[in-house]
Amino acid sequence: MADRGADEPSSRTESPDGESRVSEDRWSLHQRLAIRELIDTEVSYLHMLRLCALDIRSRLKQLPQGDLDVLFSNIDDIIKVNSRFLHDLQETDAMEEKQVQLIGNLFLEFQEELERVYKVYCANYDQALLLVESYRREPELQQEIQAIIEAVVPQAGPSGLSFLLVIPLQRITKYPLLLQKILENTLPDASAYSVLQRATSALQDVNTNINEYKRRKEVASKYTKVEQLTLRERLARINTHTLSKKTTRLSQLLKQEAGLVLRTEDKEFDDLEERFHWVSLCVTELKNNVAAYLDNLEAFLRFRPQQYDLDMPAGPVGQYCNLARDLQLQAFPEFKRRLEDLVRQPLGSLAKALAGPQNLIKKRLDKLLDFERLEEKLLEEGSVTYEEEEARHTYQALNSLLVAELPQFNQLAVQWLGQILGTFMALQRDLAKQVLQRAESSLAQLPHHHLSEPAFRKLVEDTLGQTGHQLCSFQENFEKVLTPPTVQPLLPGAERQVQALLTKYGPGKLYQVTSNTSGSKTLDLSLPRGQIVALLQNKDTKGNSSRWLVDTGGHRGYVPAGKLAPYQFVPREEKLRGQAGPREDSQHPTPEPTPALVASVPAGTQVVAMYPFVARNSHEVSLQAGQPVTILEAPDKKGNPEWSLVEVAGRRGYVPSSFLVRAPSPAPWGWSLPS
Repeated sequence: MADRGADEPSSRTESPDGESRVSEDRWSLHQRLAIRELIDTEVSYLHMLRLCALDIRSRLKQLPQGDLDVLFSNIDDIIKVNSRFLHDLQETDAMEEKQVQLIGNLFLEFQEELERVYKVYCANYDQALLLVESYRREPELQQEIQAIIEAVVPQAGPSGLSFLLVIPLQRITKYPLLLQKILENTLPDASAYSVLQRATSALQDVNTNINEYKRRKEVASKYTKVEQLTLRERLARINTHTLSKKTTRLSQLLKQEAGLVLRTEDKEFDDLEERFHWVSLCVTELKNNVAAYLDNLEAFLRFRPQQYDLDMPAGPVGQYCNLARDLQLQAFPEFKRRLEDLVRQPLGSLAKALAGPQNLIKKRLDKLLDFERLEEKLLEEGSVTYEEEEARHTYQALNSLLVAELPQFNQLAVQWLGQILGTFMALQRDLAKQVLQRAESSLAQLPHHHLSEPAFRKLVEDTLGQTGHQLCSFQENFEKVLTPPTVQPLLPGAERQVQALLTKYGPGKLYQVTSNTSGSKTLDLSLPRGQIVALLQNKDTKGNSSRWLVDTGGHRGYVPAGKLAPYQFVPREEKLRGQAGPREDSQHPTPEPTPALVASVPAGTQVVAMYPFVARNSHEVSLQAGQPVTILEAPDKKGNPEWSLVEVAGRRGYVPSSFLVRAPSPAPWGWSLPS
C-alpha cells in the first residue's frame, strides 16, 4: 500500500507533461492537415482551370470568339500565376520545420499578383453570366454546351458553365479561410504565428480590393454607355427627381463660381484630365485631316488626263500616259484601300474608345457637385441618408477608378495614335517607292534622265520661266483683240425686274450671275446665267465670305460669291445713243466705219455674229464669232428687241440681238460720179 501510495505522486507529476505533449501533437496534426488541404485543393483547382482553358474552350467551336473571350476572361493569366504559386507551395514540403512560415511568406509575396489577375476575372464575371443566361434561351445550343462540359467534367452536373465559371471566385475567397485554419492550429508563441496573421490579413485585403474594383467597374459600365437618344426620348426621361438633382447641382456650381463655397481641388486628376483632352483633340484633328486627305485623293483619282487625246506627238507623252494609266489602275487604288484599312478604320476605333472615358469625366463632375454638397451637410448635421451615402460612394468610386486607370488609358491612346501616324508614314513611303519602281523604266527613256537633280531642277525652272514669259506675251496680245462683253445679256422679260431692284437698292448693289448655280444647301438659290440680283450681305450667318446673301426680286437666299460679277447698268437712252453711231462733235472727223448693230430687220436678212454666245437652254442657240446668221424673227414674239430668233448652221433658237451685226457692204471698185 505504501509503495502504491508512493507511486501515485509520481504519476500525478508526469500527467501535465503528458497532456502537454498530447496537446502539441494534436495541434501539429491539425496544422499538417490544414496545410495538406491547402496544397491538395490547389492542385485540384489548377487541374480544373486547365480543363476549362484547354479542353472545354477548344471544344466550344459553336460559340463566337467574342463570347469565349468574355466567358473565360483572363483565365490564362490566372493559370500562369497559380502554377508558379503551386510550384513554390509544393517545395515547402521539403522543409517541415519552416513550412508554416514559408507558406505565410509565399502568400505575402503573391499578394499583388493574385489581386491583379483575379480582380479582372471577377469584374467580368457578371457579363459572363449574362451570356450563359442567353444560351439557356436556345435549347439546342444549351444541350450542345452541356454535353461538352459533362464529357470533360462530369461532376459539373446540370449547372454546366455556371459551375465552371464560379470556381476562380470561390478559390480567391477561400484563401483567407484556409490561412485562418492554419493559424488557428499554430501556437501563438510560434515564430510563424505573426507571419500567418499578416498573410491572412493580406488575403482579406485582396478580397476587399477585388470587391471594390468590381463595384467601380459596375459604376463605370453604368456611366460609360453613350446612348443616342432623340429629343422626345430625352424629354420622356425628365421627372421631378431629375429636375431636383440638376437644380441642386446648378445651385452648387453657382455658389462655387460666386466664391460662397470652396471648390474641391484635385491636382492629380486635373493633370490627367488635361492630358486626356489633349489626346482627344489630337485624335479628332487627325481624323478630320485623314478624311480630307481621302477626299482629295478621291478627287485626284477622278482626274485622268491620259484618257484624253492631248494632240501631242508620241514619245515622252506616250510614256507618261502609260505610266499614269498604270498608277491610276493599280498603285493609287491599292494605296487608298490600305489607307482606309490601316489608318482610317483604326482612327475611328480610337475615337470611339475615347467616348466612354469622356462620359465618365463628365459624370464625375456631376457626382463631385453632389459629393461636395453632401460633405457640407455631413459637417453641419453629422449624418446623411442611405441614398446620400450611396451618392458619396459613387463619386469616390468614379474618382478612384479614373485616377487609377486614366494614366494607363492616356498612355495606350498615345501609343495607338503614334502607331497610326507611323503606319500613315509607312504607307506614304511604300507608295513613293512603288511609283519610283514603276517609273524607273520610263524615266530611263526620257530625254533628260542623264541630268543630275540640281541640273534638272534648273532646267525645269528655266523652262517654266520661259513659258511664263510666253504666257504674259500671249495675254498682252489677247487683250488687244476685241473681247466679248463681260456683262451677260439680260434674260427675256428681265428689264422690269432689274428696274425694281435698281429702284430699291441702287446701281451699286446690282450683280449678275456669270454661270448657272445649283443650290445644294438650305437657303441656297438655283439661278440661271445672266440673272440680275441685289447684294444684301457679302457673307453668310457663319461669317463665310464665299456665300453671299442676295435678292432676286422675288426670293432671297445664298449664291457662291465667285459666280457673281458687278452689273454695269446702262440707261436705255445712253444705250440707244451709243447704238446710233458717232456724234457730230466727235474728235475724229473721219471715223472708221463700224458694223451696224441689228435692231429690227426683215426676216431672212443675213447678219454676222459679232461675239461668241453659249446657249443656256433648249430655246437658245450657240454662236461663234464671225459665223453667218439668218434672222427669222426680230424682235422676239413678245416684242422684246434685245432677243432675235435666228437660224445658224441648220439650228434655230434665240440669241441676243446685241451680239449680231450687219455685214459691211464692200466698197465699189473704180471711180464714182458725184451726184
